[in-house]
Amino acid sequence: MNKKGQINGYTCILLNILTYFTFSLLSPPITAQTNYTVSGIILDKENGETLFGASVFFKGTTNGVVTNEYGFYSITAPKGNYTLIVSYIGYPEITREILLDRNQKLDFKITEASTKLNEVVLTGEETERINLRKPEMSVLKLNIKTIKQIPVVLGEVDIIKSLQMLPGVASSAEGTSGFHVRGGAVDQNLVLLDEAIIYNTSHLLGYVSVFNADAVKDIKLYKGGIPARFGGRASSVLDVRQKDGNSERIALTGGIGIISSRLTVEGPLFGEKGSFMVAGRGSYATLFLKASKSDTDIGFYDLNLKTNYRLDENNKLFLSGYFGRDKLSFGDDFGVGYGNASGNLRWNHIFNNKLFSNLSIIYGKYDYNIDFNIDEFEWISSISNINLKYDLKYYLSNTFKLDFGASSIYYDFNPGQITPTSENSEVNLLKFDNKRAFENALYINAEHKLTDKLTAQYGFRYSMFNRLGGQEISNYANDQPVIYNNTLGVYQRSSETGLTNYDNNKTIKKFGNLEPRASLAYQLNESSSVKMGYTKAAQYIHLISNTNAVSPLDVWTPSGKYIKPQISNQIALGYFKNFKNKSYSLEIESYYKTVDNRIDYIDGSNLITNTIETEILKGESRAYGLELLIRKNQGKFTGWFAYTLSKSEQRTSGGDARGPGINNGKWYNTSNDRTHDFSLTGTYQLNDKWAFGANFVFQTGRPVTYPDSQYEYEELSIANFSDRNSDRLTAYNRLDFSATYKPNRKLDKKWKGEWVFGIYNIYNRKNAAAVSFGQNLETSVNEATRSSIYGIMPSVTYNFKF
Repeated sequence: MNKKGQINGYTCILLNILTYFTFSLLSPPITAQTNYTVSGIILDKENGETLFGASVFFKGTTNGVVTNEYGFYSITAPKGNYTLIVSYIGYPEITREILLDRNQKLDFKITEASTKLNEVVLTGEETERINLRKPEMSVLKLNIKTIKQIPVVLGEVDIIKSLQMLPGVASSAEGTSGFHVRGGAVDQNLVLLDEAIIYNTSHLLGYVSVFNADAVKDIKLYKGGIPARFGGRASSVLDVRQKDGNSERIALTGGIGIISSRLTVEGPLFGEKGSFMVAGRGSYATLFLKASKSDTDIGFYDLNLKTNYRLDENNKLFLSGYFGRDKLSFGDDFGVGYGNASGNLRWNHIFNNKLFSNLSIIYGKYDYNIDFNIDEFEWISSISNINLKYDLKYYLSNTFKLDFGASSIYYDFNPGQITPTSENSEVNLLKFDNKRAFENALYINAEHKLTDKLTAQYGFRYSMFNRLGGQEISNYANDQPVIYNNTLGVYQRSSETGLTNYDNNKTIKKFGNLEPRASLAYQLNESSSVKMGYTKAAQYIHLISNTNAVSPLDVWTPSGKYIKPQISNQIALGYFKNFKNKSYSLEIESYYKTVDNRIDYIDGSNLITNTIETEILKGESRAYGLELLIRKNQGKFTGWFAYTLSKSEQRTSGGDARGPGINNGKWYNTSNDRTHDFSLTGTYQLNDKWAFGANFVFQTGRPVTYPDSQYEYEELSIANFSDRNSDRLTAYNRLDFSATYKPNRKLDKKWKGEWVFGIYNIYNRKNAAAVSFGQNLETSVNEATRSSIYGIMPSVTYNFKF
């Protein structure tokens, strides 16, 4: 059977499986023993927020579940008397005696633990047992309260920079919001905000991320073991969920900082049937620039919106959105604007006590514009998508749970458009052809408790990508966009032999990939377990950028005739342990990851072009490493030590374009390679009023390419460069400190405020951001100049809640 036949066969198998489960779900399984189900929603009593990841179990048994993203749980067990326990980190346990002699619906509202000094919230033994047994690995999760205690630059709480303090996650560069996961590139991370794709995560060129911590409820970063419901990226998934809104009362949260301020308003809506949340941030960095008589203007704003309405006990609607914009200008001559916009309309439906569904229609867009005022024209580029997805979760029994669903994403890429801004402009209108594509997927995934000690999670995702017509595609000699010039010793654009026009109803190129996912968790004893997992993922869109960090000028392009999808395969093995009465936890993971069809750029490439295929070569990459995370979870002092030992390499041969490739076809360091990366993060609660935080970071320097010699040609000095990424910047390190003062700790006081004082880079180290080479005009001597972004940075922020 040929490859196309295999793909069609896989599609038929998947459709048959989905059809079988769809028609069999609504009827209960036939068993010899009478079983009943208890199900419901777990909520925070203070604000009515649903709690994702709460543990619900029957005491004295291994029968338990974790609530889904919408707080829903379902447990099935034989008839009898049980003690039902609800447990969530930071909340006291709820215990309920029940007689399970019929199907029951039980919702719980639990109250957050008091913040009195020395109070320790202990979770039940069974709760830890369930977490150790769960076949979920390579997942990072940070509580919002923890994130707000980590010292950050200029006092701006930042979710992404906080995740960079954990193993396997590295920053692109200091002062940027881009991040690399297990040696992967920035574009290999799928970033979601309420299921909507965020293409650029930065404000102020990376000083601040787009996520307003006051509007966020839950954060999960999947470094590996990616659930089958996620797809489209080769490295990781960052899943960020916004608050639903306080359904109990009107509440205000906000803060005033050095460069920005924020305010969040939330409260009940439609009586007791709904709630809303509106959060806004705005910067005033421009005021400081004007005070220094600079003609530079820089600023940002963003707005988070969410509301929900409960139609009845089984149906609920959600509407959420995000809008953010940055503006930079340098005098009257030049300016840049960029931003994200997204929206999501969701319908949650509970078919019965075992089957939960979520139907979403999602819109996302990222665009940027460059205004060349002096030449009277602007450059515009964008990417937008509409996503329709349907996810279902079926709690078949206490040993078998099933997730399945489908999604369809329509992409519209605008590579670039030049538009004159006045009648006197000498620039003519120029627009590159829009690129369009459909990405469709079906998935099914099972969580299966095989024995009391062994639990498996297995399934697959089948993805299909259609590059649509509606444009002209260049043809090249021998069907090769890039050729090697043996005389000059360089790669260059091939000869164009004509154009092929594809109508709107035609397909330029089709791809299909089966993406299996599997993981196992084996519990060694009551306090430790080992886990292993395998993930295959396909990525069909690519980021075209000549920088290692997130840039407002990034351009995305789809796979097609000359660019193949990236295919990643990752295996991971881990050991997990709780000790000292669960006050400490240990996580050790090793991984090995490969990516096929990873592109890299030829020397002297021009990335602002509609024929990007003439500027790239196809290669492969690999990354492997060991990660260690030790946490202290209880007491006055809490924190963690994180260490990553890793390697990230790429090999780019000449391929069909012939020639030596990059670095003569040998493996070379990617820009994301960090041999050693460790951080120490801690917080100390001195008393009811004062708390302190600190973190120390060390990273091996980022790989770069330096000139290693020069020669003279017609009185010109020409630099000769070493192999790609064979050099490194100096090692990066810094120490940060923060102090939080709460002047009034009366629990009955409605207005609660706190002052946060911080010092970033306390010993004022000038870490290298880049090294540039040039000739001193006075001495005619070649020089290397190291540039840095931050020295010591003090900050003060006032936060409040009402």
